[in-house]
Amino acid sequence: MNRSAKVLAFVMLALLLLATTGCNKLRARDQLNKGVQAYKNAKYEEAIEKFKNAVALDPSLNVAQLYLATAYANQYVPGGETDDNKRIGEQAVQAFKDVLAKDPTSLNSAKGVASLYFQMKRFDDAKEYNRKALQIDPKDAESYYSIGVIDWTQTYTPRMEARNKLGLKPDEPLKDKKVCQEIKDKNSALVDEGMKSLDEALKIRPDYDDAMAYYNLLWREKADIECGDPAAREEDLKQADAWVDKTLAVKKDKAAKQAQANGGITNDQTK
Repeated sequence: MNRSAKVLAFVMLALLLLATTGCNKLRARDQLNKGVQAYKNAKYEEAIEKFKNAVALDPSLNVAQLYLATAYANQYVPGGETDDNKRIGEQAVQAFKDVLAKDPTSLNSAKGVASLYFQMKRFDDAKEYNRKALQIDPKDAESYYSIGVIDWTQTYTPRMEARNKLGLKPDEPLKDKKVCQEIKDKNSALVDEGMKSLDEALKIRPDYDDAMAYYNLLWREKADIECGDPAAREEDLKQADAWVDKTLAVKKDKAAKQAQANGGITNDQTK
């Protein structure tokens, strides 16, 4: 084969590959669109197959990978212990991580992994990915809030287990000094981290009533580990009650604004 023929063959091959790539991209878009339609109709298994096809046809189509992860996540049942459910959860996590590997700025993927790990009760892993989300967007109030919720969850369970073993009433302090110190050693850093995280969330979103509600809960966690200091416990409980009042005030204000936006109609009105 002479030089001209070789060049022509190379050009023809390049054009063929380009045409194939272009065709695959079009087919991937078609599968993506069909998957989105199935997803909107809550046909998640069908959607998953379409999204998988789209990713296979065009691995650079990150939106298809993100939809695939989200569809898997919708199939996952929090707390479900079956092998199939666990597999779906891991597939969702991996699909979100695959997006992050190609696009480290994908905030939704980092938050998707964090949410799944929280549902799986892998709390430290969930906090790690909420922190990744904050590296992507330091102004994401929800990620700060999520860390606060996780910290409260990690403190509440061992404290309540200890209280139940001692047969304490809801308003009774942890009188057993040894038990109280053990819980304090476990929970103090988490309570502190949780409060700081919620504080950051409220700096970004001052009317974040959910964050306010968990601030109240964390003050109650702090109150129960004020071992042998009833004055400090009482002050913490006052702070907790103050956050309850703030939460209710913000919710009331939001409801009033919503009613005004709706022309004065509230959910309590029947006409």
